[in-house]
This record gives sequence, C-alpha cells and structure tokens, in this order.
Amino acid sequence: MDHVQALVDQYFDRSNGVLQIQGLPITAIAETHGTPLFVYNAEAIEAQLSNLRQALPQRFNVCYSVKANPNPIFMKLFLAQGCGLEIASIGEYERAIQAGCPPEQILFAGPGKTEAELHAVISQGIGEIHAESLTELERLGRISRELGKQTNVAVRVNPTSEAQGGAMQMGGKPAPFGIDEENLEQALDLIAADSHLQFHGIHLFVGTQVLKHEVLITQYRKGLEIAHHAAQYMDTPLSTLDFGGGLGIPYFGNETSLDLEGLRVGLQQLMEEIDGDPYLANTQFLLEPGRFLAGPCGVYVARVNDIKVSRGKKFAILDGGMHHHLAASGNLGQVIKRNYPVAVLNKLEQPVEDAIDVVGPLCTPLDTLARNISLPEVAIGDLVGIFQSGAYARAASPMGFLSHPVPPEVWVERGQAILISERKPYAH
Repeated sequence: MDHVQALVDQYFDRSNGVLQIQGLPITAIAETHGTPLFVYNAEAIEAQLSNLRQALPQRFNVCYSVKANPNPIFMKLFLAQGCGLEIASIGEYERAIQAGCPPEQILFAGPGKTEAELHAVISQGIGEIHAESLTELERLGRISRELGKQTNVAVRVNPTSEAQGGAMQMGGKPAPFGIDEENLEQALDLIAADSHLQFHGIHLFVGTQVLKHEVLITQYRKGLEIAHHAAQYMDTPLSTLDFGGGLGIPYFGNETSLDLEGLRVGLQQLMEEIDGDPYLANTQFLLEPGRFLAGPCGVYVARVNDIKVSRGKKFAILDGGMHHHLAASGNLGQVIKRNYPVAVLNKLEQPVEDAIDVVGPLCTPLDTLARNISLPEVAIGDLVGIFQSGAYARAASPMGFLSHPVPPEVWVERGQAILISERKPYAH
C-alpha cells in the first residue's frame, strides 16, 4: 500500500479516502461512464515529459512511442509539446497522420515491416525508416527506386553483450531486432551502393523497463561508439542517433523510480566526451519513450461484482480483468506473478485487512489481477483500481477473449472528464 500511496500523492489526489483526478472523484467518473474503464490524467503526462526534458541536453528530442497507448489524444498532446512520433505498423502510421503529425516527424521501426507497409509510408512520406535486416534494406532500395523517392534510412543495431540491461532485453544476444553489430558494415555497404537510400542514422534499443540510470548511460555510450564508427566508415556526419526508449517506471513495491538527476549528469558527461567529434557534431539525439511518459497517468478501474470464500481463500470478483489489462495479470512477460499497484479507490484511507485475491470475470485461472494482496475490507460495489496503467494495458490486451465489451477511456484535462473512446460490444 505504501507504493500505491506514493503514486496517488505524485500523480493524483485524494479526498475523504476517495481517489481524485484534478478535483474529480473517481466515484463520479465511474458513475457517469460505467465500469470497467480506463481513466487518464493529462497533467501526469505533462509532468513526466517536463521532468524528462529537464534531464536531457538540448541536442535531444523526444519521439513518443505510439505502441504504448495509441489513442489519438495522447499523440496530439505530445505533438503540441514539440515531440515526434515513433510507429511500428501502417496502422500506427495512419493514426499518427490523422492526429496531425507531419510525415517528416515520424520514425518507423519494427522487425517485420511488410512490403505493402514500406510502399505506403515511402509513397506518402516518412521521416526515417529504421532498417532491421539486410533483406529490409534491399526492399527499401527497390521500393524507393520504383517510386522515384530517396528514403532516409537508419540502421537498427543489435549491439554486443556489454550494452545489455533492462527487465526485457532486446539486444546483446541472438534476436529478431536489428542488425547484429558485427554485420553493420555489410548493411552500410548496401546503403552506400543504392542512390535511393540516404544513410541518416543509427538506432540502438537493447532493453526496456530500465530503472537504473547507470544502465542507460552504458547503453548510450555504446550507441555513441557504434554511431561514430558508422559515420566514419561512411565518411559522412551522422544526422540522427536514436537511443530508443527503455526508460522504466516502478510497478512493484521493491522498485524505485528512475533517477533523472543521475541521468542528467551522465548525459552531460557523454556530451563532453564527444565534444569535438566531427562525425557527431550536428547529430540530433533521439529518445522514444512510451511507457515512461504514458504509464503513470492511467488507472484501470473495475467494480467489485462478488465476494466469495473458497476453502478458506477470499476472492474479490471484478467486472473487468485480464482481457482489458493482460500485463497486470502477469501474462505479459512475468515469469513469477507479482502484483501491480492495486487499491480500493473509494477506501484509500482505511486500514488493510487480511490478504485477498482479486480476479476478473473470465472463466480461466489466468484471470487473476492480484494475488494475496492486503486491502481494506472489500465489499460488493467498491471500485478497485490498478495504477501505472496508461501504457501497455488496454493496448496490449486480448479484448476479444470471451467477447466482453471493450472498455471506454476517459481523459481528464483542466478539471474536465472527456470520453475519448466509447464502450462498445466486441465484434470479431
């Protein structure tokens, strides 16, 4: 509960034991829009972005990773704040364009881009495509020639093992992501031989959910080393160096927030180390966070539909579950189930009782949102909330399982609760 209280104090508020979002009680929001639902606090997103930017040198720009939460209102907020967008599918590209993003501010990454996707974004315009294989480079060249276009290409590099780190490692080992560092020169040769490809940058992303700034600085230093080598090999200054995302947020009680001051100091030292390097003198450095920016703003809210005791074990059964929030159930990468920050949103100031399991309405034992968690005495009708749910919650869940309705999303900005996606029946 201490972790929950810290999150409430940092990103939300409370009054008489009830969660408040910009002065609006969660009970009123739930009464108006029904449960289950997702609620997002715009002020929390703006604070996260501001805090991150204070840690970044001036040469850094932020591109929001759309996959974290693709609702257009998120993209519009970040675009209004001067950010670019990072996408990983033609669907996300179309959403970005519809949200008002200029094509030149879009980065396209991902290991499985189809020819149709590449054709579409090259023909319509794209800021930079991050190539993840030699085959993809060949496709990019051929499609660009067919369309009479010159395409900005960055090479996503799977670095050697010294840059590993994060809760989910995506590089430093055999991986579908990126071109192995030892094959980088072969990729650069392909680009150099094709007049329709413009070598634009290097992309390094080797892990996600990193909570230690020292790990990030080690990865960034490795990125600078690779970038210098690539630019020197091509004998041209590097336009962009994308360090990826990976910035983590604390989901569990034993985790601490990323030390942004430590990150600031480390980045400043890196900038001093490359001072005078002609190949990196005008390079724009990019970060593409999603979880870090969007995660803390969101709460998944479900209502207690039943309380039961089975052979001495007490269960609170909610009207929502893993089909809306797969990550909280532990079925999105956890080896050992750990509880997300969970609270009874209308009883924040009441003492905790005996441990209880919080489960959803699906007919599978996988639909367990919290196990043996100590909460205030739970009653039918109470509102249970899962914090850190602004990213990789609704967007990363199997909405079609059992064909329950898709939950709505509510955006709170300037003290107003705005319905940004409606509850609707699931349609296969």
